[in-house]
Amino acid sequence: MPKMKTKSGAKKRFKLTATGKVRGQQAGKRHMMIKRTNKFIRNARGTVILNESDAKIVRKFLPYA
Repeated sequence: MPKMKTKSGAKKRFKLTATGKVRGQQAGKRHMMIKRTNKFIRNARGTVILNESDAKIVRKFLPYA
């Protein structure tokens, strides 16, 4: 079998932790920020562990990660 290719967009956006969980950017900070509260903007910094149902989809794009 040939090697599977990793999706380039996924490898730029997601990382796998040592325990196999998927880490990604916090959603909701791209546009319409004027109506967001300062608390929301502050809490949406950094990265988060993805929900298991979302992580299952992302793992298909990262076969060797």
